[in-house]
Amino acid sequence: MVSKALLRLVSAVNRRRMKLLLGIALLAYVASVWGNFVNMSKNKRAAITIAVLVVGLAVRCPCTGLLRSIQENGELKIESKIEEIVEPLREKIRDLEKSFTQKYPPVKFLSEKDRKRILSLCTSGFLPFSRTCLCWLTGGLVNITGGAGFVGSHLTDKLMMDGHEVTVVDNFFTGRKRNVEHWIGHENFELINHDVVEPLYIEVDQIYHLASPASPPNYMYNPIKTLKTNTIGTLNMLGLAKRVGARLLLASTSEVYGDPEVHPQSEDYWGHVNPIGPRACYDEGKRVAETMCYAYMKQEGVEVRVARIFNTFGPRMHMNDGRVVSNFILQALQGEPLTVYGSGSQTRAFQYVSDLVNGLVALMNSNVSSPVNLGNPEEHTILEFAQLIKSLVGSGSEIQFLSEAQDDPQKRKPDIRKAKMMLAWEPVVPLEEGLNKAIHYFRKELEYQANNQYIPKPKPARIKKGRTRHN
Repeated sequence: MVSKALLRLVSAVNRRRMKLLLGIALLAYVASVWGNFVNMSKNKRAAITIAVLVVGLAVRCPCTGLLRSIQENGELKIESKIEEIVEPLREKIRDLEKSFTQKYPPVKFLSEKDRKRILSLCTSGFLPFSRTCLCWLTGGLVNITGGAGFVGSHLTDKLMMDGHEVTVVDNFFTGRKRNVEHWIGHENFELINHDVVEPLYIEVDQIYHLASPASPPNYMYNPIKTLKTNTIGTLNMLGLAKRVGARLLLASTSEVYGDPEVHPQSEDYWGHVNPIGPRACYDEGKRVAETMCYAYMKQEGVEVRVARIFNTFGPRMHMNDGRVVSNFILQALQGEPLTVYGSGSQTRAFQYVSDLVNGLVALMNSNVSSPVNLGNPEEHTILEFAQLIKSLVGSGSEIQFLSEAQDDPQKRKPDIRKAKMMLAWEPVVPLEEGLNKAIHYFRKELEYQANNQYIPKPKPARIKKGRTRHN
C-alpha cells in the first residue's frame, strides 16, 4: 500500500519535473536564436546545450523510464546521464564553431569620427573593371557601384582594410560574389543586389560611381543599356549625393578623348569622338556623365570628383571580356593564336589595378574637383604587348592579324602631371610584375574552370548579329 502511494508520488513529481525541464528547454531555445551562433557568448552556448539536453532526455528517457530507474536503483543519477548525453553534443558544437568561424583579412580600427560607411553597388552595366562601382569615402558610409567586379572588389578590399563600413551593391551581371565573399559576415560589410538604373535610398558619405560596361564587346552588345547606365544611373547617384550631402567620384574613362589628335592626352583636351559610331554609346555616355556631374556641382552644390581611367589590368578580370590583356593571356595559356586587330601599331598604356585603386582613393579625399587622368604613361604598341605576354607565359602561340576594328584609337597615353602634382600619385607597379600576377591568376582560373568542365573563349571585337537585346 505504502509502495503504491510512493510510486504515485514519484510519478507526480517526475511529471512536474518533465514539464519544468521542457519549459526551460523552450526558454533556452528562444534565447539561443538571438544572434549568430558563431558569435554567441558562453552563456548562450550553455543555454542551447541545456535545450538540446532536455529535449534528448524527453525523447530518450520518458517518464516511465525515469520511474523504472528510480525503482531499480533507488535514486536517479541525473548528473552522470546529463554528461553522457551532452558530451557528444558539445563535440558537435565545437566542430560547427570551427567550420563556420570566418577569418577576415586584417582590418584597422577607426573611431566613429574617422570611419566611413561605404556602399558598393553593381548594375547590369560593365566596367573596365567588369562591374559598376559606387563608393563614398569621407567619414561615414561609402557606396561602391560595382563593388563585386574587377576594380570595385579591389577598392572594397582597400576601404574595408582601412576600417570603413562598406556596402557593395551589384546586380551580378558581370561581377561575381566570390570576388567579395571573404568579407561576407563581417560587421562592416553588406552586400545588396541592385541596379543603379533604379533609384537607391541609403545614407552614405562618399560614392564611388564606377557603373558602366567598359569592354567593347560588352557595351556594343547592348548600347541602349550602356547609355542608360551612364546617364540614368549617374543621375540617380547624383540625386542620392544631393539628398544626403555626399561626395561623388565618377569613374570616367580615357575613351572621352576618342581617337585623339593630341598626344599624350591631358585633361584640358576636348577629345575627338565619333558621336554615331559603334563605340559612341560608351564614349558619349561617359562624356554626358561628366557633364551631369558638373551641372549638379554648379547648380546644386554637390561635391564631385572625376577620374579619367586608362587601361587597367590585374587579378579578378573577366577572362572572356574581350579586352586586350585578358585575350592575350588566355590565348597564350591555351596555346591559341594571339589575335591582333590591324597592324598592331596602335599604342596603349596599361596600369596595374592596385595603382588605380590608390589613385581613386587619393582623388576622392582631395580638394581637386576638375577631371584627373589616372593611368600609366609607359606606352607600348599592341604588337609589343602581345610579344611580351607570349614571352612571360612561355607560349609557342603565333600572332594572328585580323582586320582593324572601327573607330579603334590609334594612340593612347595619359599625361599624369596633374595627378603627380595635386594628388602626389603615380603608378609604382612595373608592367612585367603586374602581368606575372595577372598570368598567375588566369592560370588558376583556367584550372578551376577546367575542373568544372568549362573553358572560356576570348570574345571577338565585333558585335554579334541577330541577337535579341534586352533594354
